[in-house]
Amino acid sequence: MNRYIALQKIVELGSFTKAAEALGYTQSSISQMIASLEKELSLKLLTRSRHGIKLTLEGTEIYPFVERTICCYRAMCEKAEEIRGLETGIIRVGTISSITCHWMPQLIKGFKERYPNVQFLFHQGDYTLIPEWIRTGAVDFGFITPLASAGLETRVIKDGEMLAVLPKGHALASRPCIRLEEIAGEPYILLEEGQYSEPIAAFEAAGLRPDIQYTIHDDYAIMTMVEAGLGVSILAGLMLRRTGFENVCLPIDPPVYRTLAVAYKDKDSLPMASKCFIDYLMEHRDELP
Repeated sequence: MNRYIALQKIVELGSFTKAAEALGYTQSSISQMIASLEKELSLKLLTRSRHGIKLTLEGTEIYPFVERTICCYRAMCEKAEEIRGLETGIIRVGTISSITCHWMPQLIKGFKERYPNVQFLFHQGDYTLIPEWIRTGAVDFGFITPLASAGLETRVIKDGEMLAVLPKGHALASRPCIRLEEIAGEPYILLEEGQYSEPIAAFEAAGLRPDIQYTIHDDYAIMTMVEAGLGVSILAGLMLRRTGFENVCLPIDPPVYRTLAVAYKDKDSLPMASKCFIDYLMEHRDELP
């Protein structure tokens, strides 16, 4: 199993040396592991280039099986711990920035009061990456909109209102609320969310097309650019709860909502720690902002 884990780390970091440092091996040991695995499979799995280490064509076909094998192995180890009565485990979560900032600290604190030895590993992504991570087993579950969860099981947590974000001195900033048609012609800064975007869906439903000038993967960067007067945006109200930016956040008429759900492939096959966390999350969802 160490050989599979070594291969995964090499692919992740693009370097034998970095993988050896991350796993606590010598570079020679890592090289021997990969050579042994390639000999066993009678396939060349990795190739070196000036851009680093990459999978060969054969390695690319084999690699999804390697990832699933590692995932099953970890699940087996956690199941063995569960059987032995140990309240331990690693919870691997795919999440978005607003949930990482405004839900997870509160949830983790309460959960670790029950299960102090459980560890959390976060993968921050979007509505394309997170479903893919769930399908490949890179994470146990993730937070996404149900509209981006084809083929996955979901449990809705709650809806959250989205707000228009404008620079402080904008001509519309003094309005009590704002309509989509009033900002459709403004330079728009789009939050890159992967295969689905609630604001874009709202514009399309209204027969509008925003003037997208910038597409960015980071909410805070967008708030900085709005503050600088480079455009307007629509962001989740959850993300705008505590910021130091001199922007104006206005409700939209009619309102634009974001539905958040927890998604996974199959709850019965989840590690016990992740099952318990999802149950804890659903118990306490009404307490979340």
